[in-house]
Formats: sequence, C-alpha cells, structure tokens
Amino acid sequence: MDAQLKKGLLEICVLAFLQRGDSYGYEMVKNISPLLPISESTLYPILKRLETSQSVHTYTKNHQGRTRKYYQITPQGNERITEFLTTDWPQLTMIQRFIKGGV
Repeated sequence: MDAQLKKGLLEICVLAFLQRGDSYGYEMVKNISPLLPISESTLYPILKRLETSQSVHTYTKNHQGRTRKYYQITPQGNERITEFLTTDWPQLTMIQRFIKGGV
C-alpha cells in the first residue's frame, strides 16, 4: 500500500481504536497490525501528530511498578473520524469505482 495513503488510514485507525477506550502504544500496535502493518517506530510519530493537533490527550499511569503513557481520544479526534466517514470515505469509494473502470 502507498505510504502516504497508509499514513492517513493509520491515523484514523488509531483514533477509531481509541474510541473503544484509552490505550498505550504496544496495545495499539498489537490490535491495529492485523489490519494495517504498523510498528512502534511508525506509531509514535503518528501519536505525536495527533497530540499536536489535539486529537488525543496523554496521561501516565503506573502499571506493575512502571510508568505507562496512555492515549485518550478528544472531541477533536472524534470529529476527525466523523469527517473521514462523511467526506473522505465516500470520495475514496468513488476513486475505487473509477479505478475499476466505473464512473
């Protein structure tokens, strides 16, 4: 899959995963990888961008004596998913039909 297309889809997949509940990096990699291959070195820059755009919020929590960074979706993150589903996804569907030879 094209790297730029994959990057955009990964951002939406991360946000969609966080809609199910707060999570940390390794858990996201484990759950998203079956859909789109992703490594931690790919995930963390995406999470940083999402944090910068205020689509996710971070906090730390102790887990078995270690501090773990958790990510939580924000209202802006939910809006991005809604925008993707109402604007971007229909456009991608039209592009797919065009590529297959339809209109």
